[in-house]
Amino acid sequence: MVRRAPPRLSPSYFENAALHYLERFASSSANLRRVLSRKAQRSLAHWGGDADEAAAWIEALLVRFAQSGLLDDGAYARQQASSLHRAGRSGRAIGARLAAKGVDREIAAAALAELEAESAPDISPDLAAAARLARRRRLGPYRAAGERGENRDRDLAVLARAGFDYATARTVIDAADADSVEALVG
Repeated sequence: MVRRAPPRLSPSYFENAALHYLERFASSSANLRRVLSRKAQRSLAHWGGDADEAAAWIEALLVRFAQSGLLDDGAYARQQASSLHRAGRSGRAIGARLAAKGVDREIAAAALAELEAESAPDISPDLAAAARLARRRRLGPYRAAGERGENRDRDLAVLARAGFDYATARTVIDAADADSVEALVG
């Protein structure tokens, strides 16, 4: 299979590539910078050119996109935190995911704080997320009654790997039944 040559670099190429990427995926500024830098590296390896000039074009594009509102790390962090929380991810896992996508620590912390502020006052967001994960994966009280005891440690391990602390995992897994878990999280 013959691989196509990468396109030559230009400011318009980076703009089109960035817009095409943003049409398909939500992205942080750092993540988009990584995507465009990989494209630049492939093109520079094939065609040659000035890497500093390509980096300057990328930075100028990111600044322009941030000023126009196409890139907003705060909105991206809030959206990702909310989505991951609904999927049953812990605050620790959400923070790690945002860090991997290049979101600044303060922005990620603000998104997690906003997530906590939106939750019910007496319910921890991690407890609600752990209950969602247990329901989705049929862990603890969501298992058949005869299987709960033999799978307790395994279920606790699933929640621990998902980033939940032991107390939260134990509260969900050791609940009497699914209705008591639902009562805990409202």
